[in-house]
Amino acid sequence: MTTSFFVTADWLAEHMIENDVQVLDARMLPPGQEQVRDIQAEYLAGHLPDAPFFNIEALSDHTSPYPHMLPRAETFAVAMREMGINRDKHLVVYDEGNLFSAPRAWWMLRAFGVDQVSILAGGLAGWKQAGLPLATGAVSLAEGEFDAEYDADLVRRVTDVLLISHEGTAQIVDARAANRFNGEVDEPRPGLHRGHIPGSLNVPWNELVADGQLKPATELEAIFQRHGVDLTKPIVASCGSGVTAVVLILALTTLGVANVKLYDGSWGEWGSRDDLPIEKNV
Repeated sequence: MTTSFFVTADWLAEHMIENDVQVLDARMLPPGQEQVRDIQAEYLAGHLPDAPFFNIEALSDHTSPYPHMLPRAETFAVAMREMGINRDKHLVVYDEGNLFSAPRAWWMLRAFGVDQVSILAGGLAGWKQAGLPLATGAVSLAEGEFDAEYDADLVRRVTDVLLISHEGTAQIVDARAANRFNGEVDEPRPGLHRGHIPGSLNVPWNELVADGQLKPATELEAIFQRHGVDLTKPIVASCGSGVTAVVLILALTTLGVANVKLYDGSWGEWGSRDDLPIEKNV
């Protein structure tokens, strides 16, 4: 059985005025673009009405040396309350329209206990294309009600992944581009080794996406099958920093696949260390 976690621009335009729906702007820059673009300025220049900026970078654990690690539950809850977000509402997240970062916001909110989270199909680009209204400037909302309950079982740590890699008790699926997975090019983040976790499979995240949403279920199944993923066995998703791995998790969850976890440290952790095994396909 498949489940859609998306809402259309038309649906959101009709329902966003309702008191039980809240919208969050979860745009994020891919690594390497921070020098040429200012995502905060882009948000202020145009966003959906009453949509605060769900800044994945700012909401990460900055005590960790690795990028985009989950924060502590109470830290996340305080940030959500300050943004005016209410845990019991239907939250709708969106990104630029490439489905690059909205899934990470979707996953984070679910991991901290939100029951109803959707992604805007087509993102900001689709909203603009539909001729729907935008707002500018910062969004100031009344303080929200948000108590976070973190589900630690959704995440695997480096020691877990090392054991999984060694014993083969689950499939490690890497969402990075093939040339990064194979070790053919340098990582966009400096100081990381080339290659991948031994025994892992490669399903580049953007193969699963078209027009800012997931491809149809039959195509998703075929893509995973082509890359050697067995949908009946446990899966740990990985990528560069735990962001696009969630596109895999979103697709797998849509297909009804159970027992899918995130290696939150991903290659930002594994590839930074000299004491972990690495494979290359070059």
